[in-house]
Amino acid sequence: MRLSRPFFQLPLLFDVARLQAEVAALPPQAWVAHPDQVPGNSAARLISAGGAETDAVHGRMAPTPWLEAMPYLKQVLAGFGVVWSRSRLMRLAPGAGVPEHADINYHWHTRVRLHIPVLTWPEVRFHCDGEAVHMGAGEAWVFDNWRRHHVENNADGERIHLVADTTGTAAFWRFVQAAKPPRDQWRKVGWEPSADHPLLTEVNPRSPIMPAAEVQWLLDDLRAELVVAVDGPEARARIGRFGQLLESFALDWRQLCALHGVDGVAAPEFQHLAMAIREAARPLSEGLVMRTNGVSALLVLEKRVLQHLVAEDAAGQREGLS
Repeated sequence: MRLSRPFFQLPLLFDVARLQAEVAALPPQAWVAHPDQVPGNSAARLISAGGAETDAVHGRMAPTPWLEAMPYLKQVLAGFGVVWSRSRLMRLAPGAGVPEHADINYHWHTRVRLHIPVLTWPEVRFHCDGEAVHMGAGEAWVFDNWRRHHVENNADGERIHLVADTTGTAAFWRFVQAAKPPRDQWRKVGWEPSADHPLLTEVNPRSPIMPAAEVQWLLDDLRAELVVAVDGPEARARIGRFGQLLESFALDWRQLCALHGVDGVAAPEFQHLAMAIREAARPLSEGLVMRTNGVSALLVLEKRVLQHLVAEDAAGQREGLS
């Protein structure tokens, strides 16, 4: 989800001591390596598909046993009144970092990531699109993860953040974007043993075939961000042809949906069309990037669109196209 600026700090303050106590009580087996095996990065899963030890983003999300053992942290999440997707505690070892990247996958097209630092140090810096902040313990932040960002832990101690994914309600976004009062007027959210806020979790099934309207929406968004890395007549002509290719693909996909529906019975025909656009896009996409983050247009097409067009069907076809 693209935001109007790199960082938003919410006028909320949480009970740091209680957060730290609940996290410290987790057993060592709660912590697992980063899915991409990034050195010094580990996580404890709090909300996951089926409440299981998985990093999947599809399915019925549910609290894990680790979250159930942390009543205040669960109350913190429930108190926002939003629907949560995959959520974790994310830990950075001393001297470790998160390499610069932009989150371009399909999951992030409509979701944002909330950060609540649990254990941190002044030497920890979060960088996004040329700006850098220190997120203090017990604070709440969201940031534009479509932009390029990275994290540095230059402290001697580990850094642990509560990191939770959501699309957010209208009320949530009004709260995020509203003018902030002075810090001494921020709401302090302490432990309330009698609080009865339900924890809302996402149900995110996979459609066998992505509907035509969603394909059009994703491609229109891609085209709106499309620019040339180095300007020139040939590059401008290529960007025009690339845009026409995307529009032609959307029209042909719509026709296949009209002919076969989206139940996956004709998955091979959809797969064939998706593979054809991938091959046609390769030569046209050279030097074409996203305006906001400089990521290759071809990579965004593959990661945000093509890999999610056709899910695994009843015949056991391979999920995605790569």
